[in-house]
Amino acid sequence: MHIDALKTLVVDALEDLKAKDIAQLDVSTLTSVTDLMVVASGTSTRHVAALAANVVEKAKQAGVQPLGVEGENGADWVLVDLGDVVVHVMLPETRQLYDLERLWADLPSDADRAARRDEGEVRGA
Repeated sequence: MHIDALKTLVVDALEDLKAKDIAQLDVSTLTSVTDLMVVASGTSTRHVAALAANVVEKAKQAGVQPLGVEGENGADWVLVDLGDVVVHVMLPETRQLYDLERLWADLPSDADRAARRDEGEVRGA
């Protein structure tokens, strides 16, 4: 499934069950692990678990088998790994504590790291 279609599927699945504050983070230049992270909040542990379960169900219906699901037991933070898209569903207080949006925004891109590495090689020569 193309990443744009997968992104739409994830956002629609979250919106279906009234997820709060859905954010999409393009991390394709920051990591090779995934291209997009979707972060959303639920209003309770049951809501968080239901949101994540809906993402998994909709993905499977579309023929996408999740690579992994973590955190279902505690359900204050559930991660759904769909390969090109990783979904984080959290309680608002957990989301505020870990602040993934700021964390990923502050990381240098692969291009920034390469430029700094090349600059260091030039200075070191």
